Amino acid sequence: MQRKRKLVSAVIFLCSLHLAILLAGFVAPTDPTAQNRDFPFAPPTRIHFVDAQGHFHLRPFVYESASSPDGLYQYHDLHEHEYPVHLFVRGSEYKFAGLLTCQVHLFGVDAPAQIFLAGTDTYGRDQFSRILYGGQMSVAAGVLATGISLLLGLVVGCIAGYYGSWIDESVMRLAELFLVLPWLYLLLAVRTFLPLHITPAATFFLLIAVIGTIGWARPARLIRGVVLSARSRKYVAASRGFGASDFHILRRHVLPHTYGLLLTQAVLLAPQYIIAEVTLSFFGLGAGEPMPSWGSLLANLQHYNVMVSYWWMFAPALALVLVSFGYLAVANVFHEQLQSGSI
Repeated sequence: MQRKRKLVSAVIFLCSLHLAILLAGFVAPTDPTAQNRDFPFAPPTRIHFVDAQGHFHLRPFVYESASSPDGLYQYHDLHEHEYPVHLFVRGSEYKFAGLLTCQVHLFGVDAPAQIFLAGTDTYGRDQFSRILYGGQMSVAAGVLATGISLLLGLVVGCIAGYYGSWIDESVMRLAELFLVLPWLYLLLAVRTFLPLHITPAATFFLLIAVIGTIGWARPARLIRGVVLSARSRKYVAASRGFGASDFHILRRHVLPHTYGLLLTQAVLLAPQYIIAEVTLSFFGLGAGEPMPSWGSLLANLQHYNVMVSYWWMFAPALALVLVSFGYLAVANVFHEQLQSGSI
């Protein structure tokens, strides 16, 4: 019972992160591409409950921010007026879940105040909004690449494990070659041979194909071991004796043994592939503007003055850590469930 509660808690946490990323247009207060040149490198907006006179407010509020004469990229609050944080406000247009055009945002404040929960970048763009939208690319790339790897691993592992002989030998030697190669350098090498001057959307799908194709070897070896064990079961031999086709035996008697392994591999590979996409985008080999990703957001830290002066520019790394932690928490609890036989 305790393991099931852990599993449910981990899944809820992970689903909440994915839901916020999926509904980025609704959760984000502003358009991620909107530039506000009056607020470059503005720090995160302070949310107040107590005003300058010491009065407590039930509704959180912010103060209008203005440039400080003390130095470049320095700001201070103007305490003349409080601007409450409103829920379900109208703002810039976006596609709700990528389908419906909508203007309602989860929260916002009245002009001329601004709310930057994670500060702004060099162009005054809201970092919080860009992190949510960037998560759509990074997480989608990781999840889709995971699907490609598992599909390739399932097909190759089933064929190698079920038919054996020279097919098994050839496939396993090829898998071992992929396993010993350093995947990061291989990924960078493959990506550099691909065209650079292509649209961001085409780059996105190329990334998915490259990342997913490189990572098939490990799940293929694991699935092959499960298939080797399953094909020796007596009910498989009986089914073969009754004249069942290989496809029928694989579908009805062998593949069900791989479902738990596939699910465990999915939650283990997804954070690795998300990090792979972030790494490529960090080095400028991912999709460029106007499509943000966590890697391109973290690329700002390549400038020393940004890294040492504006701590909120590390916020995309925190989002990456949270998503990776969510996947690994689900994988750990699910593995415990499998080991105990609860699933």
